[in-house]
Amino acid sequence: MSPNKDVMIVEDLTADKPMIPESKEAVPMRIVWRNVVLFTYLHLAAVYGLYLLIFQAKTLTLVWTYVLYILSGMGITAGAHRLWAHRSYKARLPLRIFLALVNAMAFQNHIYEWSRDHRVHHKFSETDADPHNAKRGFFFAHMGWLLTKKHPDVRSKGKSVDMSDLLADPVVRIQKKNINPSENKMVSVCTLGEGHHNYHHTFPWDYSASEWGWRINMTSMFIDAWAKMGLAYDLKHVPKEIVVKRREHNGDGSTPWYDETSCEQYTKGL
Repeated sequence: MSPNKDVMIVEDLTADKPMIPESKEAVPMRIVWRNVVLFTYLHLAAVYGLYLLIFQAKTLTLVWTYVLYILSGMGITAGAHRLWAHRSYKARLPLRIFLALVNAMAFQNHIYEWSRDHRVHHKFSETDADPHNAKRGFFFAHMGWLLTKKHPDVRSKGKSVDMSDLLADPVVRIQKKNINPSENKMVSVCTLGEGHHNYHHTFPWDYSASEWGWRINMTSMFIDAWAKMGLAYDLKHVPKEIVVKRREHNGDGSTPWYDETSCEQYTKGL
C-alpha cells in the first residue's frame, strides 16, 4: 500500500524539531518601511473606526462588520491554518473555493505563503528559521516580524519544506497567481482603458497606456479622434519592437490579450 501523502506531511510537521545551528552573528533587522506605513495607517484607521462604531454606525453596519470579521477569520483559522498548513481535515472543492475567497479578505498574504511560513514556524520553532522567533523578543514575535525583512534562515529553510500538496491544489495555485492582479479587463472597461497597469508602469509616457490599441481602451479612441482633427498632437507611443523585447526580458511569457492585428494596429498610431 502506498504511503498516505497527508499522513507524511502531518508526521513531518509534528516530528522533533531539527537541530539546526543558530547564526554565528546576529543578523540586523532591516525595516520594510512600506509595511510600517501600512500598519500605522491600519491602526490609526482602526481607532477612527472605533469612534464611528460607537457614535455613528448603524445596526446593519455593525452586523455586516461582525459577519465579515467571522468570515475572514475563518479563512485563516479553518482555511490557511487547519486545512492547508496542517492538513488536519479535507474539504471538497466548493468549500475550498469559499475558504480561499474569505481568506483573501483577511489581508494576510496568499494561502501558499501563509501555510509555508507556518510549516516553517512549526518545524524550526524558536530558531532563526522561525518567521516569528519568540527569542527575538515579544514585539518581534507579535508583529515586528511583519515589519522587517525575513531572516536569511527563514528563506533558506522555507525552500526545504514540502509544499507539493498545496501546489497540487488548483484553488491554492489560482489564488497564489491572482491575489494581486495588475491586469483586469473589467477594470479597463469601467475606467475607459486605465486597467493596463503592467504596461503603464513600464512605459508611463505612452499616451495609449496599453499595447493593445483600441482594445478595451475608449480613452485612446477619444485621443486618436482629436488627433485626426489636429486638436491633439505629439502622441507618444512605444515601438512594437521595444514592447516585445521588454515583454520577453521581464514578462512571464503569457500574452492573454495578444494578437498580431491589435499590436500592428497600435504601432501604426491609430
